[in-house]
Amino acid sequence: MSTTDFRPLEEYRRYPVEEMRRRVRSFRQEMERRRTVREYSDEDVPREIIEEAIRAAGRAPSGANMQPWHFSVVQSGDVKRQIREAAEAEERRFYEERATEEWLEALEPLGTDPEKPFLERAPYLIAVFAESYGITDDGEQRKHYYVQESVGIATGVLITALHHAGLATLTHTPSPMNFLNEILERPENERPFLLLVTGFPAGDARVPEIGKKSLDEIATFL
Repeated sequence: MSTTDFRPLEEYRRYPVEEMRRRVRSFRQEMERRRTVREYSDEDVPREIIEEAIRAAGRAPSGANMQPWHFSVVQSGDVKRQIREAAEAEERRFYEERATEEWLEALEPLGTDPEKPFLERAPYLIAVFAESYGITDDGEQRKHYYVQESVGIATGVLITALHHAGLATLTHTPSPMNFLNEILERPENERPFLLLVTGFPAGDARVPEIGKKSLDEIATFL
C-alpha cells in the first residue's frame, strides 16, 4: 500500500476546444522559430532568466520521481575557457581519428568543425549531468530508474523554456565528456549528459538552410 499522501488535482486547466486549437497552434509556430545557433553575442543575460528556465526543467517527469539531474551553470570566463580547451581537444580527436566518413558526410551540411568559440563567447554554459544513482543522507546508494530518459525530457523542457524566453541554444556533446566532472567538480555518481550553450545570437548569426520532417514522416495514427 502506498504511503504517499494524495490530493485533488488542482493545477490542471481544461480549455474549450477552440482555445486548445489556438494554444497548440501558437506553441507549434513558436517552436518552428527555434534554431540551433553557433554564433553568439557576449551580451549579458539576467541570471533570473536562467534560474526560471531551470526551475521549469526541474518540473519534468522522471522515473519514480527520482529527478536524477543536475544543472551546472557556468558564467566564469576562466571556467568557460577550460571547458573550451578540453572540448576542442576531444573534438579534434573525433574529426581526425574517431569519426567515420559517413558521419563526417552527415555533418558537412551543418558546417561544424573542431573549433568551438561559442563555448567562451556565449554568456552561459549549462552542463547537464545525469545522476546514475542517488546518495542518501547516511551515505547509502539509492537506485535511480530511467535516468537517460528522465534527463532527456528535462533537457528538452530546458531548451524550450530558454527559447520561450527569447534566448538561443546549442546542444554540444563532445565525446567523451568526463572532463566536465573534473572542471566543474561534480561527484562520480553524475555523468555528463550534454553541454547546453545559451545566450543572445550574434547580430550577424547565420544558420544552415535545413528542414524538418513532415507530420506524416514522424507520426502514425492508428
